Amino acid sequence: MDTNRDGNKFTYSYSAPTESERREILEIQKQYLADGKEDKLARLRKLNAAVKNTAMGVALSFGVVGLLLFGTGMSITLAWGNYLVGIIVAVIGIFPMAAAHPVYNFLLRRGKKKYGEEIIKLTNELLNE
Repeated sequence: MDTNRDGNKFTYSYSAPTESERREILEIQKQYLADGKEDKLARLRKLNAAVKNTAMGVALSFGVVGLLLFGTGMSITLAWGNYLVGIIVAVIGIFPMAAAHPVYNFLLRRGKKKYGEEIIKLTNELLNE
């Protein structure tokens, strides 16, 4: 709002938001709307990710640790010529690598059992709306 020295002039300028600004505004607005469907879908995605990512993360950790131990054992054997220690460390590394897939399956089943009922409930609600 602008006024001149006389106090009689009033000017007002308006500019509409650009398309990208409009999309950003709508995305922010969507976060604060009490839309149950969006909340349910976000919760469903979060639960599904929790089940899968937990199992995958732990299994990958087992595999990587086992692989590092195995490689260390092989390095000890080849670089330093210490066959006994190298082979023992390498064999110890085989166990976590071999356990990675069963650990993944176990954690995936446990996650499905823990969150499965809520996931099924949410999917039914979302599909029936």
